Amino acid sequence: MTARRALALAALSTALGATVSGCALQPLYAGGSRSAVATTLAGVSVSQIEGEAGWLVRNALRDRLRTAGTPETPSRYRIDIRLDDRIAGFAVRRDDSVTRERRTLRARWQLVDTVAGTTLVDATVASDSGIDVVGSEFATIAAERTALERLAEDIADQIVAQVAQYAQSRDREAGR
Repeated sequence: MTARRALALAALSTALGATVSGCALQPLYAGGSRSAVATTLAGVSVSQIEGEAGWLVRNALRDRLRTAGTPETPSRYRIDIRLDDRIAGFAVRRDDSVTRERRTLRARWQLVDTVAGTTLVDATVASDSGIDVVGSEFATIAAERTALERLAEDIADQIVAQVAQYAQSRDREAGR
């Protein structure tokens, strides 16, 4: 590397560092396990959710939250969720057979303060996936199942991210 190129790279990295440090972005999980985000997420339980999609979403959420909500230590917060799972065909051959489906999973969720009994967040998240419809009915059913598993993971990720953003904004408002 030439001296000129090294100088240019150093100047660029300095400029980028100044730009990033001057913005209002802060790491969501700054402060580690004692941060407002981490303690909020650890204090969240997930209500039962109806159906197979509900079972998948609830398990994905519990994996991400690592909740400590046991009967001995009740959780401070609770997530209530209603799911809407739909499969619709949208690519059709001349013989009217479907060749492609879209599976959409939509979740209306609420973060509830179990102590005060108030709803802190009321939001909706959604995700969809395309599925090829093939000649084998078994293969199509397996693809629909796999799509549902991926959608449940995505829904859980979105909900956890929104709860974390809520916790961070609440912590900022409190001036901590």
